[in-house]
Amino acid sequence: MSDINSLSSYDYELPARLIANKPVLPKESAKLLVYERKSGEISHLTFGDLSKILPPCDVVFNDTKVIKARIYGKKESGGKIELLLNSPLQDAFSAFIKGRVKVGSVLEFDEGLKAIVKELLDDGSRVVQFFANSKALDTSEIYQICEKIGHVPLPPYIKRQDSKEDESWYQSIFAKNNGAVAAPTASLHFSDEMILELKKTHDIHYLTLHVGAGTFKGVENDDITKHTMHSEFYHIPQDTAHVLDSDTPILGVGTTVTRCVENYARDGRLDGACKLFLNLNNKPIRQNYLLTNFHLPKSTLIMLVSAFIGLEKTMEIYKIAIENNYRFYSYGDGMLII
Repeated sequence: MSDINSLSSYDYELPARLIANKPVLPKESAKLLVYERKSGEISHLTFGDLSKILPPCDVVFNDTKVIKARIYGKKESGGKIELLLNSPLQDAFSAFIKGRVKVGSVLEFDEGLKAIVKELLDDGSRVVQFFANSKALDTSEIYQICEKIGHVPLPPYIKRQDSKEDESWYQSIFAKNNGAVAAPTASLHFSDEMILELKKTHDIHYLTLHVGAGTFKGVENDDITKHTMHSEFYHIPQDTAHVLDSDTPILGVGTTVTRCVENYARDGRLDGACKLFLNLNNKPIRQNYLLTNFHLPKSTLIMLVSAFIGLEKTMEIYKIAIENNYRFYSYGDGMLII
């Protein structure tokens, strides 16, 4: 019996060949492992089968939009730096910077964009304030400039430069609210045709959770109960909250939706900062079904999956997925828990 609080219990070996570097097209052809909890049955289908096998429920998606959050520039001294936006703060931004900087460092980018390092934070991020032509910029102005000069913030395990194709590949078809620096990847599987097919049998709702760079931050404590969860801004529209307040069964498309739904189930707030860490000590209390990709070992995301189906079953399913050559991580295949 594995220790549910031990970080090593959530580890597994993944062959490098199974890390997906680009999505399968058409989207409907991606593999879908289906685990039916009541019977214990595991099926190997495709995303094109989803609307036919999904039990009666309402489906909730995350409509956050990924910004071109990775920008390249230089210090005043000429040294190159790479900056990854994380999340907006009051009159500033938290960001991760590759390249040595100190408080007061001025960073220069294309389009006249400059940033001043205001603070060095304990988690390795930096507080920066952006300017152009000596004018402080607000969040929307920064996003507009990043759209011109920035790069798609591909995850660190995709070992290539971003391409033009990634601008559509790494964005859901219903993305509309700027702010994410990582995609809600379960949503990437859906085409317009799939959404139309799903709407014939299921009601669809949306919420917004701006995925931060912290989603890739590993758990560093051997005892997972000591992990400090990263914070991400969320907003739940009133019509979605109405469904969450009902007893209608819910499918959360992705871990970001799941955390948001469960956060609301605990405190009833329609917006704010989501810091919820779902694991076997803190199981879901509202969401019934989960659609998600396959996640990194020792991550809070694989712990979230285990909160639905248990640690042993999670690791068993991951082993089966590897044996069946499922593609892992952001551009990979998915699993459905019903």
